[in-house]
Amino acid sequence: MTAFHKFLPAFLASGLLVSTPAFAADWTLASGSGTLGFSGTQTGKPFSGHFQKYDGTISFDPAHPESGHAKITVNMASAATGDSQRDGTLPGHDWFDAKAFPTALFEVKDFKAKGGNHYDAEGTLTIKGVSKPVTLPLAIDITGSTLHAKGHLQLVRSAFNVGVGPWATGQWVALEVGVDVDVTAQGG
Repeated sequence: MTAFHKFLPAFLASGLLVSTPAFAADWTLASGSGTLGFSGTQTGKPFSGHFQKYDGTISFDPAHPESGHAKITVNMASAATGDSQRDGTLPGHDWFDAKAFPTALFEVKDFKAKGGNHYDAEGTLTIKGVSKPVTLPLAIDITGSTLHAKGHLQLVRSAFNVGVGPWATGQWVALEVGVDVDVTAQGG
């Protein structure tokens, strides 16, 4: 047996170890596990609210974030700001059109490590049937069987046809809105 044949099994084994895919842990996100919020400005005054119903799955391993992915679904009719007039209007045709588009979807294709516990969740956000690529910066911490994710993203609502008709410009309601994520998911 030649030296090459002696080392061939070790060489192949090392190649298999390098090419073995990472196995990310699976986490489940459910309504009430934190806050999925939004903020904006109406007639010069700031307002904020949150979605009361959302769920999703997250596959994430901090050792191999690039192999992770997530799918988060938000019930658009569950938007609440504490203002009865605004809360009655948001699910309507001019805003979220929750009857025709009951859910929004954020599909993360991967997570990019940014150092420490900071990651960019890169994916596609779909609201009112309009899909756009977005990057959500997150701080992700894992303690036992709990994953905690916190982040903030600025969006332009008109890019998703949110606020049409008399609301299409920023005259009454600013076009820029903030999305705030502070949730925990169970699993691991």
